[in-house]
Amino acid sequence: MAVNERKIAVVGCGFVGAASAFALMESGLFSEMVLVDVNKDKAEGEALDISHGLPFARPMKIYAGDYSDTADAAIIVVTAGAGQKPGETRLDLVKKNVGIFKSMIPEIAKYNKDGILLIVANPVDVLTFAAQKLSGFPENRVFGSGTVLDTARFKFLLGEHLAVDSRSIHAFIIGEHGDSEIAAWSSANVSGVPINNFCEMRGHFEHDKAMYEIAENVKNSAYRIIEKKGATYYGIAMSVRRICEAIMRDEKSILPVSTIKHGEYGIDGVALSMPAIVGRTGVEGYAPIELSDKELEALQASAATLKKVLEESGL
Repeated sequence: MAVNERKIAVVGCGFVGAASAFALMESGLFSEMVLVDVNKDKAEGEALDISHGLPFARPMKIYAGDYSDTADAAIIVVTAGAGQKPGETRLDLVKKNVGIFKSMIPEIAKYNKDGILLIVANPVDVLTFAAQKLSGFPENRVFGSGTVLDTARFKFLLGEHLAVDSRSIHAFIIGEHGDSEIAAWSSANVSGVPINNFCEMRGHFEHDKAMYEIAENVKNSAYRIIEKKGATYYGIAMSVRRICEAIMRDEKSILPVSTIKHGEYGIDGVALSMPAIVGRTGVEGYAPIELSDKELEALQASAATLKKVLEESGL
């Protein structure tokens, strides 16, 4: 079945799925959205609740369905999985969520052959790898939200630190979406001005201290939010909307999504995030950013961490 360019499916209606569905409704990118959840009542409730805001948005059909309803979706956003509990790392979730994916992804692939699978559930890098293997989709059409949110957090904190619009900051968090992620400082800049030069223009001279604190803040953001309110969902929902926008509008935007690597940066057979060109066919290429020796070493260590988890989970 050919895909309906104006249709999206959201699989999983927990905090992240529901917030993503709301952000996607607000985006105006789609005219049809199906919500799928093992708890059909939850999916129906979310569909109704979001639908009631349509008089303030754009006409759209929003409904609860099952896997067969994903058949012609241009994008299938997968948020389903066990959530991260306080004190739990994203990697602690692996075994639970790989099990869920083993029953879910083949069901999606049975009905939909030509859509894009956007994996959002955690640990996103491991589950992106699992989704590609279980779906058999070409790799350009299976990728994870990766470090898109971490990168947004990074830009936000840098914007606060420098008192400058965060949209003028060009900087990436790369590697695992999790504890081994890397702030790619060596390529960071503010509208083309190297980050340290810009910091000095703003009266900041203790670079090492500030770099360490900002990177740690980014890494621990999710833990702090979970500790305070139980879950994170608005930031990731905006990230999902941004990725879908890049796909549907064929923007060829550069976003640090999670994809399977084949030798780039000395990394093979593992999914992690590096800046990628995202357009209508999915991931269309990569933006090879400059990394220092230390950053490259940290990236390879991040890949090794993920590879170990893949092996332990039997993938």
